[in-house]
Amino acid sequence: MSGHAPTATVQLGAVIVALALVAVHLFGRYLHALDHFPRSRWLSIAGGVSVAYVFVHVLPEISQAATHVSDEPLGVAFLERHVYLIALVGFVTYYGVERAAKQAREGGVAEDGLPVFWMHVLAFACYNVLVGYLLLHREEAGLASLVVFGVAMSLHFLVNDWGLRHHHGDVYHDRGRWVLAASVVLGLSIGFVMPIDRQALAVLFAFLAGGVILNVIKEEVPAERESRFWAFALGAAVYSAVLLAI
Repeated sequence: MSGHAPTATVQLGAVIVALALVAVHLFGRYLHALDHFPRSRWLSIAGGVSVAYVFVHVLPEISQAATHVSDEPLGVAFLERHVYLIALVGFVTYYGVERAAKQAREGGVAEDGLPVFWMHVLAFACYNVLVGYLLLHREEAGLASLVVFGVAMSLHFLVNDWGLRHHHGDVYHDRGRWVLAASVVLGLSIGFVMPIDRQALAVLFAFLAGGVILNVIKEEVPAERESRFWAFALGAAVYSAVLLAI
């Protein structure tokens, strides 16, 4: 995990990737190829890429990073032993958000009912702030790491955006997508002015990893999605091979 400030090249790259993530939310609705039923193979491929990034790149690196800071006393022993527990907290947190939204929907609460809609959107806004921040501050510094992270998160945002649009409909298009797009910019802006230490960075990345896993699984696993397993497996296999090769 790098404690160095990002270079000017990385900073410029982070801005470009942030704009790409913003574009996913603002213009994802117009990718009509994603709206097929059964589920579009492109969404399943994107989900596979996201999960591959977490398992092949993120979790091994945050675990390794925890051992590299063993000479720093405060909280490191906990981090070394429980980095995967932090990822579980991220998983459970977003599972709770999804369950609450689903129960409200099944209970007849309107999709544009502000408590349900804003709970869902604000949870993903926090998620996007974290991603925007990590564009500048990741375990592994450098442009190559940024590109790998940016590709994985762009495809992951595509999956999240599709799910939110189909859950909330026009109210998401009219309001929610703007909040999520702005959240990426907010996270990046915080990253420019507020670097954090290695331990906190590992915690943030672990939490994000758990959230990514949950959000991909909740889109791919339900039977009504009729997801395409081979497309998912292909995305995971190809991106795993790319991550192992670089």
